[in-house]
Amino acid sequence: MSIAITSHVVDISPAIRERIESRFDKLNRRQIVLINPHVVIQKEGLNYLVEAKAGVPNDTLFAQAEHEDLYAAINELGQKLERQLGRYAEKPLAQRANVTQPIIEEDE
Repeated sequence: MSIAITSHVVDISPAIRERIESRFDKLNRRQIVLINPHVVIQKEGLNYLVEAKAGVPNDTLFAQAEHEDLYAAINELGQKLERQLGRYAEKPLAQRANVTQPIIEEDE
């Protein structure tokens, strides 16, 4: 999977790229295709702000995390994307459960 990683402040080292790719590999376990994943790393004050956007069929996932440690922010971002992908995967099941069943009246 090709992940676009951009940053104007932080140099993208191989270790940072490896961490981001490993978090996105965990997302692939659900076997849902991620379309054009893009990660943006920014530095605001003392904290790192990491944002990710990835398309899925008929929807888009977006998450952001902020932490003073870049690797902790990447992990938090990955957890948020995992939760969103889980909700996306379970959505058809939840909608199917809410469909009301027709009421059958018995003749007495």
